[in-house]
Amino acid sequence: MEARKIEVTSSRKDDIKIAVIPGHFVTSHSHVNYYVDMSSLKRQYRMCKEAARVFVSDFSDVPVDTVICLEGTQVIGAFLAEGLSEGPPHCVNAENNINVITPELNSNNQIIFRDNSQEIIWNKNVLILISSASTGRTIERCLECLAYYSGNLVGVAALFSAIDELNGISVKSIFYKDDFPVYESFSHSECPMCRDKKKIDAIINDYGYSKI
Repeated sequence: MEARKIEVTSSRKDDIKIAVIPGHFVTSHSHVNYYVDMSSLKRQYRMCKEAARVFVSDFSDVPVDTVICLEGTQVIGAFLAEGLSEGPPHCVNAENNINVITPELNSNNQIIFRDNSQEIIWNKNVLILISSASTGRTIERCLECLAYYSGNLVGVAALFSAIDELNGISVKSIFYKDDFPVYESFSHSECPMCRDKKKIDAIINDYGYSKI
């Protein structure tokens, strides 16, 4: 499987690169024809910082109090908060002490915040930072969470996104599906690769993949 790996360069910044592997992969929501490996983008210091700079340019004029980091994006989230708060004096977030937090999942796989963390969500301007948005399901779960805790969503940033918007909310991304040759996502019941009896290569999530 690894022999099929392809390196892809971001169309937004030449020194940000990820690997993709064509095949038949299963996520918790869908079947996809590419595994998008963003592990290096989430753990290498230089690429994390460059990714944050891209998002700083996207949200420099958006008031942000809290960055919610999903799917292992905490390092990028810290650089993003730093970049937004250290902008020129006239910038809307200049010198704002932006919070960076990773939520918890309960036994029902719902996104929650403990009592001692809710004050940085309640009536605050919140930016969601996510690793991958292939269907938008995780973002929808986060929106339900924000509605419950009275957070005000001001934007969504995704390292990779197969969608441009969700419920009227623009999704800013470093990699889009057009960066890959024909990235496709299917529901479990409508997957043409399953109909063609194509072997599933691996089960994937934001931590990586497990071969079958």
